[in-house]
Amino acid sequence: MRSEAPALLPIFRSQAQAEILALLLLHPDKEFSLTDLSRRTKAPLTSIHREVERLVEAEIIAERHVGRNRMVHANVDHPASEPLIRLLELSFGPQHVVADEFAKIPGASEVIIFGSWAARHAGEAGATPHDIDVLVVGEGVARADVYEAGDRAQARLGLPVNPTIRSSAQWADPNDPLSSQIRSSPTLTVISEGDVDGTLAAR
Repeated sequence: MRSEAPALLPIFRSQAQAEILALLLLHPDKEFSLTDLSRRTKAPLTSIHREVERLVEAEIIAERHVGRNRMVHANVDHPASEPLIRLLELSFGPQHVVADEFAKIPGASEVIIFGSWAARHAGEAGATPHDIDVLVVGEGVARADVYEAGDRAQARLGLPVNPTIRSSAQWADPNDPLSSQIRSSPTLTVISEGDVDGTLAAR
């Protein structure tokens, strides 16, 4: 996990800090162990521990101990909670909102964010993304279901969401022009086959 400020919103001290805040503040009804945070953000457990210590000390997140497990959750009563949530929705929110809204599309085996947002998330410098490109991979996927999910995500994010559909065969085909173009740039898989919770997987 990179230690420099994230390209999506460089006001945060590190990518790990931003990812932790996004996961906790955008899911205020859930709590996570430090191991959960490490797995979901792909950050080393030592980095997670340091960032959690800072955030607990600042009272932006709260913790409790369950046996040996240290569980953390958003402190929604903190005065900075509401503005932080909006900042995170605009920057790191797409991965969580897209996972939420595209999770139950029949036939979808993968949901992948690509384009400028994925590039900024991967740390590539560039302009602030003004839309979110989403690829839905699967068999028998109904366009109406995909577009409805895109509309719901767009309403939550306040950014255009542009969905694209590819069959599993098209996505695996190295000669498919669109699939090849998407694969040539950074992507973020927000739902993969077998996921039950939208675990994120950067590629």
